[in-house]
Amino acid sequence: MVERVVATDAALALIEQLKKKHGPIIFHQSGGCCDGSSPMCYPEGDLIIGDNDILLGEIGGAKFYMHKTQFEYWKHTQLIIDVVEGRGGMFSLEGVEGKRFLTRSRAFTSDELAELKKVSS
Repeated sequence: MVERVVATDAALALIEQLKKKHGPIIFHQSGGCCDGSSPMCYPEGDLIIGDNDILLGEIGGAKFYMHKTQFEYWKHTQLIIDVVEGRGGMFSLEGVEGKRFLTRSRAFTSDELAELKKVSS
């Protein structure tokens, strides 16, 4: 099965660390503004998910959302959530850990896009 969002081993390790510290967490792919276009990590319930947010999948047991208008730009790509050293978004949980989540991406193949289309139909 093709997944719209996946995470590196480093990201999965940080997710586990954050869940131990904060309990259940969620992600929302930021569309810019204050913290740029980065995956933002929040304690579950701290960010209101609206009707315009799309659930792309889960990474490390944490739901990952994106606003539907932003999804139109990213729908042809798989998001690969990674971690790098350094301070990132000030609103995201990992900031105090001296690390930040980072979104990498790759274009889906024609076969993968066809599979995704079947699943969403």
